[in-house]
Amino acid sequence: MMTLVRTVYIGARTRLTRLLIDDDGMSTAEYAIGTIAAAAFGAVLYGVVTGDSIVNALTQIIDKALNTSV
Repeated sequence: MMTLVRTVYIGARTRLTRLLIDDDGMSTAEYAIGTIAAAAFGAVLYGVVTGDSIVNALTQIIDKALNTSV
């Protein structure tokens, strides 16, 4: 009876250790998080660049540069 309990215990411990150490799929999850972050950053950047304040600031810089006497 003790041998059976010991065998079950060792088997369960081995499976638990494999589950804790095994990281299959981690790279896929990391790629998914990175892709979502990049898409969110792109959306924020698009919103900032297409906003009126940025367009006006860039227009003023270009007008100033073109109207500067040399």
